[in-house]
Amino acid sequence: MTHWTDALRQNWGIAADLTRLDGEYDLNFMAEAANGQGYVLKVMRPGCEAGLVDMQIKALEYIAAEAPGLPFPKVYPALDGDALPMITDEDGQPRLVWLLDRLPGRCYAKAAPKSQELILKLGRVLGATGRALEGFRHEGLSREFKWDLTQAGWISDRLDVVTDPVRRGLLEDVAESFAAIRDRLDRLPKQAIHNDANDYNILVEGELSDRRSISGLIDLGDMCAAPRICDLAIAGAYVVLDHPKPEQALAALVRGYHAANRLRAEEVDLIWPLLRMRLAVSVVNSTLMAAENPDDPYITISQAPAWRFLENDTVNGGLMPARLRAACHLPVTDGAERIHTYLNNHRGEFAALFGTDLSDAPMGSLSVENSTWPQDPFHMPLDEAARVGEEFGEGYWLGYYNEPRLIYAEPGFRKGPWKASDRRAVHLAVDVFAPAGSTLYAPLSGRVEAVENRDAHLDYGGVVILHHETPEGDPFYTLYGHLDPECCTRLKPGDPVAQGAAFARLGDATQNGGWAPHVHFQLALTTMGMEADWPGVGDPDEMDLWHAVCPNPAALLNLADDKVFYHPTDKMHVLAGRQAHFGANLSLTYDDPVMLVRGWRHHLFDEWGRPYLDAYNNVPHVGHAHPRIQAVAADQLTRMNSNTRYLHPAQTAFAEKILSKLPDHLQVCFFVNSGTEANELALRLARAHTGARGMVTPDHGYHGNTTGAIDISAYKFNAPGGVGQSDWVELVEVADDYRGTFRRDDPNRAQKFADLVDAAIARLQDKSHGVAGFIAETFPSVGGQIIPPKGYLPAVYEKIRAAGGVCIADEVQTGLGRLGEHYFGFEHQDALPDIVVLGKPIGNGHPLGVLVTTRAIADSFARGPEFFSTFGGSTLSCRIGKEVLDIIDDEGLQDNARLMGTRLIEGLRQIGADFACVGDVRGMGLFVGVELINPDGSEGAEICKYVKNRMRDHRILIGSEGPKDNILKIRPPLTIEAEDVDMILWALRDVLSEVGDYAPAPVCDHEHHHHGCGCC
Repeated sequence: MTHWTDALRQNWGIAADLTRLDGEYDLNFMAEAANGQGYVLKVMRPGCEAGLVDMQIKALEYIAAEAPGLPFPKVYPALDGDALPMITDEDGQPRLVWLLDRLPGRCYAKAAPKSQELILKLGRVLGATGRALEGFRHEGLSREFKWDLTQAGWISDRLDVVTDPVRRGLLEDVAESFAAIRDRLDRLPKQAIHNDANDYNILVEGELSDRRSISGLIDLGDMCAAPRICDLAIAGAYVVLDHPKPEQALAALVRGYHAANRLRAEEVDLIWPLLRMRLAVSVVNSTLMAAENPDDPYITISQAPAWRFLENDTVNGGLMPARLRAACHLPVTDGAERIHTYLNNHRGEFAALFGTDLSDAPMGSLSVENSTWPQDPFHMPLDEAARVGEEFGEGYWLGYYNEPRLIYAEPGFRKGPWKASDRRAVHLAVDVFAPAGSTLYAPLSGRVEAVENRDAHLDYGGVVILHHETPEGDPFYTLYGHLDPECCTRLKPGDPVAQGAAFARLGDATQNGGWAPHVHFQLALTTMGMEADWPGVGDPDEMDLWHAVCPNPAALLNLADDKVFYHPTDKMHVLAGRQAHFGANLSLTYDDPVMLVRGWRHHLFDEWGRPYLDAYNNVPHVGHAHPRIQAVAADQLTRMNSNTRYLHPAQTAFAEKILSKLPDHLQVCFFVNSGTEANELALRLARAHTGARGMVTPDHGYHGNTTGAIDISAYKFNAPGGVGQSDWVELVEVADDYRGTFRRDDPNRAQKFADLVDAAIARLQDKSHGVAGFIAETFPSVGGQIIPPKGYLPAVYEKIRAAGGVCIADEVQTGLGRLGEHYFGFEHQDALPDIVVLGKPIGNGHPLGVLVTTRAIADSFARGPEFFSTFGGSTLSCRIGKEVLDIIDDEGLQDNARLMGTRLIEGLRQIGADFACVGDVRGMGLFVGVELINPDGSEGAEICKYVKNRMRDHRILIGSEGPKDNILKIRPPLTIEAEDVDMILWALRDVLSEVGDYAPAPVCDHEHHHHGCGCC
């Protein structure tokens, strides 16, 4: 190492510390100069051909001149001007040596996540590199080279090295596909290409929530002359490996390349066979190497990702040309533009599908925004399917193209293992609803391509596909689904069908897959990749593809496109309206806000029908859109809705249900509109009963957003821009035995935390405020999902009562069975509060709050002015509140919270054992916190922000809390199931693996930065 340190100083005038890097044949060193500048010193193997290195150096210089913005390293010539000096090594062997910039970032292989945005940027860099190298010439580019993809046919004679017959057969298919395109490939112009944009030759910059960028493209050692599309295919071969969405990843890469370097359709069609051939070359080559080096297991292990991809039968290779063409906004078939012209020119001339003009037929929306079909978006019973759209009447009406719907509810529409996985939801056809038995007439002449009875639950029933051609001979297809399967006995593939000829009729629900009678009428420009299963709905994130493959069929119905094209509400338009009409301090969760329009139990759906697992919102305590609550609300609103000035049995029934869950000494209920109002009322009761004003409360607590509630909520009054602490409020440390003053190794920590109340009481008494009471979230939630050590609350209550105060338990977050083992948090503490406050979960989304107290405290309050809350005790609110409590009992939701909470917490602790950034897992039932930390143990706020946003990307909604906002908050509706818990655990493990060894940059406290201060 000293030898090359001296050589760097003598030949380049640079004093630096060297660190050895990996290299298969050559010596590579990272050089760190005293001024912080980084270099890479490359010492070539003895006997290395100078022309190969010269080609790389000249290519880098050429790129720097042609496209200086591209992320390639700079070459530094030696002091004598020679970019490639010959330097003798320690053994007296002459070596070619050159010096490059050290580029920032980590290799793509170790970067995560590999988002489509990042892959798009990679495509742009590759495309721009291809453009920059168009004019580069060097004699070293033309050579016999096994990694030249145009020469990849060599593997055909070596496939016998793969002994597994199935795998060998797969490689034979790949090689045959390559041979089939060889002539087209040879006709393409050649140019200099990088030829090895693998995942270790690409550098990525950006940490956690930073936008990732491509910071380097390195190692030009495999450069050659070949069609530019080979470069893109090679990069694609590495991009798809082990990617959770390989088809979309490849499309993003190609889209990016095309944006920087326009591709032709005939080039795009070669990408897929070339990509597979590159992987075939890789596995054959590594198998040959393994035979030569049988003691090196890494050689065969490195094949695994390539085999996983090649053997992945879920990737639709037949559809890939259309997918990649659509990504470039190129026609998905060679005749696509002519087909569109033909259809537009003959709009109004096609035969009426039902023998009648549909121009005046009304549209009926079944969208996720406008429809509540089905009640359960994860299961469509046949009795519901047979009634879909009944609200639109019995005559002709049309269903939209491009409409996201939840009626495609069954697991077959999912694209992953979870209920919240991606799902196909966007309708790719126009529906015409009409009476069963209605006759269908061919809009234009054609022949039968396929006829089949697909009689599975909610399938097509009878289905016919017709083949048509434009006058120029361009083929296209129409599909008619939900027919009477009698057509299967009359029609067969190849049968001609004349324009206007009757060829089928609508089936009823017993014949058409179970649906209300209608035809699903779909147009497709190709059937490649769809022969076995023509999708009638598409993934909302793949609409560029499906709009191109299955365009709007309105012209064939003699209708305007806009009449049948559905436009979901534009999220960005809603966001702009919100910013214009609401206060700036009304926050939105997530960097990319989510717009939610439908819910069911513990899942939510956005405007495109994307499902999300709701692991955050504790308001829908018994689940979103519970049918019993819907029924109670609708029933009461058809009767009357009044207030507590009048008698109604719902009021006392609700009160009795609540009191049945509470200790006997709590006897009097007050009904209000929210937890905030209940806490505000609790202050009034405490002061009325004690005659004192002062309050003690834990730091970083939250009790509501009114003036009085904010005064006792340090989370609000101590926030930036907050009003500050009132004179009559005293704060005590939260009983956090993970990060607080007293830790879990102290058996007396509960009493020690409680003893902190003594000084607070004394301060209030010294200021003549006295002690009206103590209020706390029983388990502090915004403080970080804290479970106080057992015995803490009884000890605090004893001290408060001795000082003349009352004890208020804010159970908004913890009450009503969420904790599993306990109905209320104070039960875990063996504490008996004087006032219990309940909030949002008791109404399951309906604005409702409850305060329950002792008779003595209620009597003291009654000596003051009348208390009245217009809507708090309304008949509607009382019926909803009681129904929520009944549902908790009837559906066993408290026990479900116990079981699912145990499963969740145990799984989280297993994850915590594997990831250093998990400092603590705490909770009870479905009240759970995960504290994320930096390597030094400090609060990992940036990690937490990143994880929360990435969990949203995985379709899981969670929150974050804590004074430093570094604690994941997980508190789903009590309906959550084992599958959903497992999804949370799977996704969190995946996201935490992306965090890696992140550590925040050190904070400099120097007024002026200077070299050596440790932060520059």
